[in-house]
Amino acid sequence: MDVTLRHLRIFLTVCEAGSMTGAANRLFTAQPSVSLAIREMEEYYGVKLFDRISKKLFLTEAGHQVLEYARHIIALFDEMEQEVRNPDMSGTLRVGASITVGTFLLPGYVKELTRLYPELRVEARIENSNNIEKCVLSNEIDLGVIEGIAHSRYISSESFHGDRLAFVCPPGHRFAGKQDVKLGDLQSESFILREKGSAGREIFDGLAAAHELDIRIAWQSTSNQAIIHGVAAGFGLSVLPASLAAEGVERGSIAEFSVEGLSMERKFCVIYHKNKFLARGARELIRLFKEGGERKLPLPPV
Repeated sequence: MDVTLRHLRIFLTVCEAGSMTGAANRLFTAQPSVSLAIREMEEYYGVKLFDRISKKLFLTEAGHQVLEYARHIIALFDEMEQEVRNPDMSGTLRVGASITVGTFLLPGYVKELTRLYPELRVEARIENSNNIEKCVLSNEIDLGVIEGIAHSRYISSESFHGDRLAFVCPPGHRFAGKQDVKLGDLQSESFILREKGSAGREIFDGLAAAHELDIRIAWQSTSNQAIIHGVAAGFGLSVLPASLAAEGVERGSIAEFSVEGLSMERKFCVIYHKNKFLARGARELIRLFKEGGERKLPLPPV
């Protein structure tokens, strides 16, 4: 007996439902048929896929490995059917982006993509970089575009030119407009930062650790605008993408400064699961991002 696509669909549904009975209800089949399919998979591979504890199912390590492949094998089959039946670039592309990329880059590139392929439907979700990586791993999206780097060994990434991070402070602060602030002087200041899991926060925490800085974090927020308003009100300094800080700097509600000897340029990354087959729409969007990055274009006009 070989493991078939049917076995994998049943296994994936059990994982999603959390029980054999729940999976049977979703699949409109009898519960013994679901149990038999799981037992056949376990016998074929010679491993346990689930631990059964107090009438609950828990994936084993082998089960987790099978789940990583099952998601993408099924998705690959479904994408093959879509590509063969719809060769004219119709269908749906699911894209995720981190906050800065989603705010300043994604709308323009998606508009350009749909201009080239008007039958293609694009669905987007904007989250912090850590959550976008999780969505790639769980196959909730086809690809993600993030600041910083991916951390999972199951993810492939392609980098392109990104942006610059900027230190910002209240306009009347002693650092305002300076180009030569000493790194050690930051220790006496309070900071307002993005939440853990965001790329900007990860970069700042890495910077502080590398230089053994003990940074006081006064506020944390998932909202860039809340951080900008907090800095303007004098509650602390921050590190933000220069594109996000530009309007406040121009208005004079916040001020920018530079730290001596510290480069704040960074790259962005397109990420996708290493087992993911990228349909033409996904490959075309990657091309647009990378070509725009090579020319250092901020984004096509929306």
